[in-house]
Amino acid sequence: MSAAIDGLISGIDTTSMITQLMTLEALPQTALKTKVSTTGTFVTALQSLNTKVSSLGDSATKASSATSWGAVTSASSATSVTSSASATASAGSLTFQVDAIATRQTSVSAAVTDLTGFFGGVTPATLTLATGSPASPTVAEISMTGVTDLASLATAINDADAGVTATLVKISATESRLQLSSKSTGVAGAFDLYSGSVAAADVAAATPLMGRAPAFAITNAADAQITLWKGTGVEQIVTSATNTFAGVLTGVDFTISKVEADPVTLTVKRDNAALTALASGLVTNLSTVLAEITSRTKSSTTTDSTGRTLVTGGIFTADNSVRTLKQSLLTAASAPVDGISPSSMGIVLGKDGTFTFDATIFSAALAADPAKVQSVISGMAARVAELADDQSDPIVGALSLKITSQQSYVKGLGDQVLGWDNRLELRRAALEKSYAGLEVALGKLNSQSDWLTSQLTSLTGSNNS
Repeated sequence: MSAAIDGLISGIDTTSMITQLMTLEALPQTALKTKVSTTGTFVTALQSLNTKVSSLGDSATKASSATSWGAVTSASSATSVTSSASATASAGSLTFQVDAIATRQTSVSAAVTDLTGFFGGVTPATLTLATGSPASPTVAEISMTGVTDLASLATAINDADAGVTATLVKISATESRLQLSSKSTGVAGAFDLYSGSVAAADVAAATPLMGRAPAFAITNAADAQITLWKGTGVEQIVTSATNTFAGVLTGVDFTISKVEADPVTLTVKRDNAALTALASGLVTNLSTVLAEITSRTKSSTTTDSTGRTLVTGGIFTADNSVRTLKQSLLTAASAPVDGISPSSMGIVLGKDGTFTFDATIFSAALAADPAKVQSVISGMAARVAELADDQSDPIVGALSLKITSQQSYVKGLGDQVLGWDNRLELRRAALEKSYAGLEVALGKLNSQSDWLTSQLTSLTGSNNS
């Protein structure tokens, strides 16, 4: 950075003078910086609006979907039966009897002190675990390599990951029992454990070490069971390996947790709460976008130092595209669908240009004609969704493109500001050099003046003598 010589000869405040000159020189750059700031604020406002328009588009797309309007809820007459319904479910009801819940098999060996006692002799090289029906079992061989005691036997069974969990339970100082439990509920999880290698075809004739026989099983594997239309000529038993029944009613899953003496009724009906939230959510998002435009278009009034009233427009006041977007949204959301106004469905446009959701009107219309409500609101939502997508699509959306354009403009302005930095730095250096040169020249003139003065004084003195 250059340093000026502040009037060592002339007495002039050179630094202040150069600073004032540079302020004048920098006026174009100052104007550019102001433009960068205001345009940057404009871009930020556009980005905020674009985000809200995109959210409105998502909400409108959802509200225009037939799937959304198919929302149903399910309820059970018994607290022991819970249910959930998907969009594919239809309104209706089903009564059934809960006969049994699904259980997993748990079997326990006799009390033994060691491997010899468990096997009744020599420890085999392998074990065979057969699961499912004895007539068509699934068999898995368990290697006994490294098994030296009851604890390592339990580890070997667990490591085989054959659908059974082994636990060694110590019941006295010298005796233990091996507990085996199926990992899954239902009859498909039933098991038997055999000594040696046993083929699937030979399982039915083989004698198990322990398994589903009453001597071992303390809990039998069983499927959950319900009976439909019990006591009628079309009585039907339905089973499930788990306590959850899927697909008995299309789109509905229900889970039982205990046997019920009385019949259980499962009711599926239209989810009015979800449909109300669907419509009100659309209005909320629509109102958010319109409020954003309104707040950033509104002018503000201030008073300057002379008492004059100054009116300043909002950041969107002069932007025709934003005004057009607002008008388009008002039209898309309020225009009739097949001759029916959305206001008759509870989506009301006020005189102030804002939308409100009237839950009372909506509920009454939904109760009277749900298909009509769906048709009007989904039709209106489709228009809004299309408009929102035209504006906020990240590739071709009008708002998105405008943001990209303005960002490029700001970058260009920034480059110009940097260019002015270099230009002004050179200008300041030139001014400092010029003023420093003037001081040096003035110093030389002063020296010459002093020399001439001394010479004249010398001559005057000589003449007087």
